[in-house]
Amino acid sequence: MATPESLVTGVTPLFTFHPRIVAAVTTAMAVSIFAVFGVIWFRLPDESRATFTLFQRLTLIAFFGTVLYLLYRMATVRVTAYADGLRVRNVFKSYSYPWSDVKVLRFTAGDPWLQMYDTDDNRLGILAIQASEGVRASSAARELAAVARAHGAGTQTS
Repeated sequence: MATPESLVTGVTPLFTFHPRIVAAVTTAMAVSIFAVFGVIWFRLPDESRATFTLFQRLTLIAFFGTVLYLLYRMATVRVTAYADGLRVRNVFKSYSYPWSDVKVLRFTAGDPWLQMYDTDDNRLGILAIQASEGVRASSAARELAAVARAHGAGTQTS
C-alpha cells in the first residue's frame, strides 16, 4: 500500500511508527486552545477588543501560531526505516542515519522512549516510540530493531 511519503519520494518505507496517544492529546489540546481563546475573544465587548493595538493583536497571533506549530510537531513525530537507513522526526529536529551509523536501539523498562546510539556513542531519543504507548511501543521497538539488524545495523565493532 502506498503511503503519502512514498508517493512523494518514490521510496517505500520498510517500517513507520507514529504514536497515537501523543497525536490524540496534542490534537485535543490544539482544538481546546483554539476554542477557549476564540470564545474569550468573541465574548469580549467590542470596546474591550478595540483597546488592543495592532502590535498586541499580532503578538497574540504569533504566540498562538507558535503554540499550534509546536503541537503540530509533537503530533507528527515518527520514525521511518528505509532500505538505506533510519529517518527520525522529533519535535524540534529531524535526523537521517545510514544503517552503518546505527549501533544499537534500546528500549528498556523505565525508559520514556526508544534510544538510539550511533557509532560515535551519541544518543538520540526517538520520541515516536514512547512508553506511554505500552505494548504497541514495545512491539514497534522490537520490529524496528529487527529491521535494523536485517540491514546491518550494530554489526560494527568499536
